[in-house]
Amino acid sequence: MGFCDDVKAAAEQIAAAPEVTIISHIDADGISCEAILSQAVSRLGIPVKSVFVRQLEPLTMPQVPSDSSLKVFSDLGAGQQNLMLEREFMEKEILIVDHHVSQPVEREYPQVNCLPHGFTRMSAAGVSYLVAKELDGKNTDLAKLAIIGNVGDMMAREKCGLVGPAREIIVEDGVRHGSVEVHKKDLNCYGTATRPVHLSLAYNDDPFIKGISNNPEGARQFLKKLGIRQQTPDGRYYVWEELSADDRKTIISALAQQLMANGEKTDRLLSETYRFPGEIPRTPLRNAQEYATLLNACGRWSKPQTGSAILRGDRGPAYRDAEHMLTNHRAIIRDLLQFIIDTGVKELGNLQYLHVGGKYPDTIVGIGAGMALSKLNSSKPILIMCEVPEDRNLTKVSMRTTERVVERGIDLQQALSDASAEYGGGGGGHKIAAGAYIPKTAEEEFVHRVNRILGEQLAAAGPGNR
Repeated sequence: MGFCDDVKAAAEQIAAAPEVTIISHIDADGISCEAILSQAVSRLGIPVKSVFVRQLEPLTMPQVPSDSSLKVFSDLGAGQQNLMLEREFMEKEILIVDHHVSQPVEREYPQVNCLPHGFTRMSAAGVSYLVAKELDGKNTDLAKLAIIGNVGDMMAREKCGLVGPAREIIVEDGVRHGSVEVHKKDLNCYGTATRPVHLSLAYNDDPFIKGISNNPEGARQFLKKLGIRQQTPDGRYYVWEELSADDRKTIISALAQQLMANGEKTDRLLSETYRFPGEIPRTPLRNAQEYATLLNACGRWSKPQTGSAILRGDRGPAYRDAEHMLTNHRAIIRDLLQFIIDTGVKELGNLQYLHVGGKYPDTIVGIGAGMALSKLNSSKPILIMCEVPEDRNLTKVSMRTTERVVERGIDLQQALSDASAEYGGGGGGHKIAAGAYIPKTAEEEFVHRVNRILGEQLAAAGPGNR
């Protein structure tokens, strides 16, 4: 069967269900999945309830009910089908909507997954949207949510924009619906809806621009020399999307010259970005990147339901709650980043690593790892370990790397999945970002095993990748 056949079969299974339980992940992609699927199901008049889990594992499986509902696992499940088998769920009780590597299992559960069909740049929110659209062609208002999930899961990062069905179907549906604006050659920069322009430039390191990246005053002087008006008459700083087209063009041209003057490529300076004109200006809801960060803050601080409510249109209590979480989220991330830099990492041949103990929540260490890479040796993946509050016998492992390292043959998902299985743990994710749970007693051994696996991956990719 092809991918379209799988989407159709999934929609038919949902439409025939007497009731549905959605089990979804807590990140931006997972929260977007839940909001898309729950709305599509409820619009059919089918009772639906949702359960969020930060990881599908033995500790969280009891949250999955043993009732007559169809259990729809979204943004997880493909790699944890053994847990469903252990619960003795039958095929007709399960539907997996995912984009992760599927785990072979004795009982083949119904699944719609873009990955086996070669669509590597689409998240589970994208798959969820295609199922929702198959359920009812009027569900194109949910395309916006799928874009947020895809961007939040870094599907736009490698190509500086969404590609494949995520772009050709989902983005186009959002544009036709009128809820999405596409800016094809925009600045590849975070915070364009909420941060002063000089801070957006300073906090961006993809690409790293000498004298501007990690240098707010340098960025401010850069704009001043260009004659860019940075503040309104009442002293408020402009954000990127408030600048005139001419000012944006001037800045982009000067940034390109700065990169070339330092012998750097300009291929990551521009990106296709996705804005939401119906949202209030100067809020995180204005573009896909910042919206996804808001959802991640909700999920990482144990309130994914708040993120789901915002995706459904709540701009009152839920949004105010999320704003507070986002502020706290950013503060803790900054603190974690500084801790990583101050403490330092240990380097092995193919990775660098650090254990943060119980100082930071296990839900955010991966984010900190990704941010720390630009300030460390970005040519080596970073591995961060931390305690798991619910089970002190377990250790959570998070790994991050860069697109350039992935291009050399590195696959973090494969490395963590293989290594954790050897110690009775479990892992998954993507080539560029992955996580695992392992026994606490195996920490040091595990790190060295991952280091060897990464070395084997580089060797298999051929000369010049070491």
